[in-house]
Amino acid sequence: MELRKKVLDFLEGHDIPYELHTHPPLFTIEEGLKYWKNLDCTHCKNLFFRNHKGNRHYLVSMECHKLEQMIHEGKLSFASEERMVRCLGLHPGSVSAFGLINDIYIPSANPKELFPNGHRVKYYLDKDLLQAEKLSFHPCENTSSVVVHRDGLLRFLEIWGGEVEWIEIV
Repeated sequence: MELRKKVLDFLEGHDIPYELHTHPPLFTIEEGLKYWKNLDCTHCKNLFFRNHKGNRHYLVSMECHKLEQMIHEGKLSFASEERMVRCLGLHPGSVSAFGLINDIYIPSANPKELFPNGHRVKYYLDKDLLQAEKLSFHPCENTSSVVVHRDGLLRFLEIWGGEVEWIEIV
């Protein structure tokens, strides 16, 4: 509950309204669909990557059924659990946009891992998510879903302050 509480406290502390929906731990979109069927929102799939050198990290969010990535970074591979913990404070199965709150201030970060803006993670989002009124993400634990209005997500990203790029994912 500690990670979920951190996310919820962050949202409340920044006046970002949300709805919390609890469910059993979910590890796949297919498992989640039966719990999300009554939620009026776009469900997001989140993937965490590293580049081939291992010095750049990327979080990608898209509507849960889109999986083609269009990031121009050469070879990408899924980041290890160790990297997820180091960069986002998350473990497999709980990757979420809300993990970016752990990328706000990083005094111990390796300078080689930092983007020019001082963050370790660059965030890519599918442009189609801008059309969704409400979006759902795990609150850094896969035992619940947090639904936020699109404007709330945009406010969250503004507070985070890292590099965001909206891309077209076909």
